[in-house]
Amino acid sequence: MPAVLVGFARALRAAGVDAGPDRVQAFLGALDVLRPGMRSDVYWSGRLTLCGSRDDLERYDRVFAAYFGGAASEGRRLRAAPPPRLRMTVRDAGPAPRARVEGERDAVPTAVLASSAEVLRHRDFAGLTDAERGQLRRLLAAFALRGELRRTARLRPARRGVVDPRRTVREVLRRGGEPAPPRMRARAERPRRVVLLVDVSGSMAAYADALLRFAHAAAHAAPHGGGRARTEVFTIGTRLTRVTRELTHRDPDTALAAVAAAVPDWRGGTRLGELLRGFLDRWGQRGMARGAVVVVLSDGWERGDPELLAAQMRRLHRLAHRVIWANPRKARPGYAPLAAGMAAALPSVDSFVEGHSLAALERLAAVVRGAGDA
Repeated sequence: MPAVLVGFARALRAAGVDAGPDRVQAFLGALDVLRPGMRSDVYWSGRLTLCGSRDDLERYDRVFAAYFGGAASEGRRLRAAPPPRLRMTVRDAGPAPRARVEGERDAVPTAVLASSAEVLRHRDFAGLTDAERGQLRRLLAAFALRGELRRTARLRPARRGVVDPRRTVREVLRRGGEPAPPRMRARAERPRRVVLLVDVSGSMAAYADALLRFAHAAAHAAPHGGGRARTEVFTIGTRLTRVTRELTHRDPDTALAAVAAAVPDWRGGTRLGELLRGFLDRWGQRGMARGAVVVVLSDGWERGDPELLAAQMRRLHRLAHRVIWANPRKARPGYAPLAAGMAAALPSVDSFVEGHSLAALERLAAVVRGAGDA
């Protein structure tokens, strides 16, 4: 049971909720006092301990519905409490139930549904069933991807920093000349731009849908700190296609249908070097990649010249703040980056991570925001 609840906290962090270790500990402590087998107790305990702001509530509801099952709007209003218990499916008839001892707690049906979501987090996208893909899509819809924070030149009011003379004088005048504590200001922070290059070639067919849904969630990430930096998304194969506008649709299915209509090279070959050169010439050199976090989601198969790919990767590395490569095949036993394209690109990659599962994408999101490395 604790593993299931900790997995729920991980899903919340992937959705942008700041569910740190202290909040998770408070969550587990609250359920230890209450009833972990009661759906309503799990819902309200998590809502009160894991959410730190009003912006977290909607994300919490979406992740809870996807992780434990049920309607997404469940528990959204305070007057509409969640159903009292989780539903269970009995597969095999077990032994006769023993008599309940007085004072003994209820069983823990929460783990019955939630454990499937926890197992799903580590499953390879290529081996999922249709039902598992449906649950995966609900979990991916709650994702959030933000770039590493950077300090800007703009100053804003703060508790610590340097003295703000104008605000300090205004406060003194407001008090009629009486002394007042000095007002402070500090540089604002905002997330860096994130650029996603998603491989939709034939060798990535089993992963393209999940990765594009991940990109869709990244394009709709909630604002953080001083604002939201635009997330740009491109597909790469035999052609380079900018699909940021197609992913502006709120509904993931509608957005992916628009992407499918816009991308002419589904399940084709891969010319990473040429396409990366085209991206840098048209967009990257002009500023899109400058100071950004660039993420390449590809298995590294290259039909073109590996030397060209190596040269363009060095060029990209000089422009970008960080270059991250997520390879779905990295998680396979015995994998080594021996493919010509992958071997050529790797020296210019800051972080080389997996991209085959939901848990791998959670780790990728942590690396993008600077909270982890690989």
